[in-house]
Amino acid sequence: MKSKLFRSIYAPYITEFIELRRRLGYKCKVEQNIFLRIDTFILEHENTHIGITREITEKWAEKCNNESDTTRYNRIICLKKLSEHIRNQGFRSYIPQLPKYPGHPFIPYIYTHEEINAIFKACDGLRIKNKRMDTSLLIMPCLLRLLYGTGIRIGEALSLKNEDVNIDSKYLTIRDSKNGKDRLIPITNTLADVFKEYLLNRNRIPVTYINQNHSHFFVSPIGLPCKYDAVSGWFHKILAQACIPLRGNRQGPRIHDLRHSFACHSFVKLSDDGADLYCSWPYLSTYLGHESLTMTEQYIRLTAQMYPELLKGTDGLYVNILHEDDDNQKEEL
Repeated sequence: MKSKLFRSIYAPYITEFIELRRRLGYKCKVEQNIFLRIDTFILEHENTHIGITREITEKWAEKCNNESDTTRYNRIICLKKLSEHIRNQGFRSYIPQLPKYPGHPFIPYIYTHEEINAIFKACDGLRIKNKRMDTSLLIMPCLLRLLYGTGIRIGEALSLKNEDVNIDSKYLTIRDSKNGKDRLIPITNTLADVFKEYLLNRNRIPVTYINQNHSHFFVSPIGLPCKYDAVSGWFHKILAQACIPLRGNRQGPRIHDLRHSFACHSFVKLSDDGADLYCSWPYLSTYLGHESLTMTEQYIRLTAQMYPELLKGTDGLYVNILHEDDDNQKEEL
């Protein structure tokens, strides 16, 4: 993208930021239009020094006539991203506080350890009632243990190929993930044994290509890749067997909440083990495949607010880390 689209003093920084986002796999069509508006806004207010001020931020955050809350939120978050990018270049730049998200709030469901055990027990005891050769039941015991044991996304798990699962060296290769990057995920000896048991049954399927490197790791009894909808349907049955009720209204529990539970339980275990949480946070963020620490912060901040009982014994350090940026923000500009 050519920087001549933008004309303010922030033109090269906006252009660079959008190009970085696109290299990560984002299309940025909506963002580019908002940045064009920001660029024009900066020109109109004659901002001549690099570094977005609080005054500019507050003017930009004012609600326009007939503007929806969602549109305003998207405008402010784009300015926030730009200001963070400018600050990363070594300039002082005010980071605006985001208003409350106007959409329906996303509320993760954090499974207790007892619920996780109940899910595994219910999963292992399920049986099909009719002869459906396209069933996904075969993969469920291994899949659910993988999701909770590694925290990878359900889409990443179902996309695994045989060549991506290295049982002997105990790691997975996640290719072209949500942010367009590959990453390696270590697995425990226990999970490696689960994979071996799954393969012992899967490889009895009389399909010639089932062991080929480029074939899917998780397949139905006829050798076809398993679909998310089918897996989700079985998961709802498993929750019912485990006596874990659905709360409805987008409050779960969902199969993706196994990832949230992994992240939360991992962070709490680090604290229980006496690890330095501030130093461990970036490692967990990279492991989860997050684009930035902010994404991991949102995970943990929401969990800290909703499930404070999970943080007992952390002496408040967990929450202090999460709010450190907020406190610093008040002191700057």
